[in-house]
Amino acid sequence: MSTFSGLNAASSALAAARRGMDLVGQNIANQSTQGYTRQRLETSAVGAVAVAGKFAVGVQPGQGVSVDGIARLGDGVLDARVRDTLASSGYWSTRASAAVSAEATLAEPTVNGLSDRLATFWAGWQDLSNAPDSTAAAAVVLTGAETLVAQIADGYRGIAKQWSDARDAAGVMVAQVNAAAAEIAELNGAIRDTLASGASANELVDRRNVLAQGVARLSGAVGTIEQDGTMTLRLDGNALVSGADARRLTLDGPPSIEAGTPTTVRWEGGAAVVVSSGELGGLLSVIAPADEGGALAGLAHSHNGLAAALAEAVNAQHRQGTTAAGAPGGDFFSLAAGAPAALGLAVVPTGRSELALAAPGAGALDGGNADALAGIGERADGPDAFWADVVSRLAVDTAADVGRATRAETGAVAAVAAQQSVAGVDTDEETVNLLMYQTAYQAAARVMTAVDEALDVLINRTGLVGR
Repeated sequence: MSTFSGLNAASSALAAARRGMDLVGQNIANQSTQGYTRQRLETSAVGAVAVAGKFAVGVQPGQGVSVDGIARLGDGVLDARVRDTLASSGYWSTRASAAVSAEATLAEPTVNGLSDRLATFWAGWQDLSNAPDSTAAAAVVLTGAETLVAQIADGYRGIAKQWSDARDAAGVMVAQVNAAAAEIAELNGAIRDTLASGASANELVDRRNVLAQGVARLSGAVGTIEQDGTMTLRLDGNALVSGADARRLTLDGPPSIEAGTPTTVRWEGGAAVVVSSGELGGLLSVIAPADEGGALAGLAHSHNGLAAALAEAVNAQHRQGTTAAGAPGGDFFSLAAGAPAALGLAVVPTGRSELALAAPGAGALDGGNADALAGIGERADGPDAFWADVVSRLAVDTAADVGRATRAETGAVAAVAAQQSVAGVDTDEETVNLLMYQTAYQAAARVMTAVDEALDVLINRTGLVGR
C-alpha cells in the first residue's frame, strides 16, 4: 500500500467535514424559510483496495469516506396529511366566513334588523287603529311601510353583492390554481432532470411542496409522488399536473345571483370538474343555487319570500276593510312583474284617504281593520314567523359551519406541527452538528499533518542518520 494513501483518506475526511459544515450553514440560514426541510449529509466508508491474491498483502485499512448525497429529512406521509387537512380547513373556513358575513348583513337581533322593522310597522297600525282620523298616525304607517320595503330591498342587494364578490373570488382562485399548477409542472421537469443527473433537488422539492399545499388548500387537489420524483396532482380523479405538463381550469356560470343556475369549474375546453374541497369548493357551495343548498342564494330567496308573504298577508287583510269614504280597500303592497320580489315590493297608498282602516259598515271612524292589520305580526303563519325561522336556521347553520371550520383548522395546525417536528430546523441540533463537523475537520487536518511529517522524514532524511 502506498505511503500516500493516508493523505487520500485525510483529504476525503476534510472534504466530507467541509461539506457537512456547508450543509449546517444552509439549514441555519433557512430555518425561517417557508417550506424548507432540513437536510443531512449521507456518507459511507470507502473500502480497502482489492487484492489480487489471498496472501498478496497484509490487512489493509479503508481509503477514507465518500459523500453519497444530501438527504432531505421530510416525510411523504406527513406532507400528504398536511395537504389533506389544508383542503378540509380551506373548505369549511370559506363556508364559515361567508355564513358569518351573511349573518352580519341581517343585523339580527338588533334595532337595525328586519324583525325590529316589522315590529315597528305593526305597532304603527295599532296606533292608527286607536286614532283612525289622525293624519300623523297614517303618515307613520306609510313611512314605516316605505322604510320596511327599502330595508328588504337593501338586505337582498347586500346578499347579492356578497354573492358577486364570492363569484369574483372564485375566478381569482381558479387563476391562482392555474398559475401554481404551471409552476409545479416546471419544477417537476427540473427535479426529474436534476435527480437523473445525480445532483440534489432538495430545494426544488421544498418549493414544489409549498405550491402543492397552496393548490390543495385552494382546490382540494390530491398529490402523489411518482418513481421519477415528479408529483402528480389530481382533481376529481383527473390529472391537473402530470410530469412536466399542467392542465388549465376555467370558471363557468352566471354573473349574478338572479340567474339561479350553478357556477361550475371546467377543464379548459373540456368537461366539468367536481370541486368539493378546498377554498374553491367552499365558495362554489356558497354561491350554488338555492335548490342545491347555496347559502347566499337561499338567503336571497328568503328575502323574496318575506316580501311575497308580507304583500300577500297585508293585501288580503287590507281588502277586507273600507276607507273613510266607504270605498272597499285595495292592495297595500304591489309586486313588480319580472323582478325579484324583494326588489319589486312597493307601497300603493299615498295618503290616509286610501287606507282601509274600518271594518265594512262600521263607520268612517272605525279602526277595526287597522287593528286586524296590526295583528298580522302575531300570526303563526305570518311574515314575522317566516322571517324568525329564516334567522334561526341561518344562526344554526352558521354555528355548525364555524364549529366545523374550527375543528378543521385545529387538524391542519396539528398536521403542520407534526410535519415540522420532522422537517423543521432545530438550532440546537444544528449547533451540535456544526461542532461535530468542525472537530472532524480539525482531526482530519491533524491526520494530514502527521502523514506529511512522516513523509518528510522518509523523503528528506532517509540515509542521513549517522553522517
